[in-house]
Amino acid sequence: MKMDLITSLYVFMLAAFIGLEVIKRVSPLLHTPLMSLTNALDAIAVVGAIILAGEHKSTLSTILGTIAIVAATSNVVGGFFITDRMLKMFKASAKPKP
Repeated sequence: MKMDLITSLYVFMLAAFIGLEVIKRVSPLLHTPLMSLTNALDAIAVVGAIILAGEHKSTLSTILGTIAIVAATSNVVGGFFITDRMLKMFKASAKPKP
């Protein structure tokens, strides 16, 4: 049991480090498509959190699952608002400016 926790923490830290290094090297031009991709990945996290909270294995897992649902959902919604706002900046306005 203890070894599983240590292994899981190691994988989490490694994934966080690799993710940070990959994101740092992304061109600003590709930021909007990258945001859309992370929104899709966060939607997967919402599904996983719903499964975790719905299993009711323990009170702690239900609480952590609920917190994960709220955090991931707010990240998805906020990400889509930001992506939509960024895409509106690139659209040409239909009305000519005087």
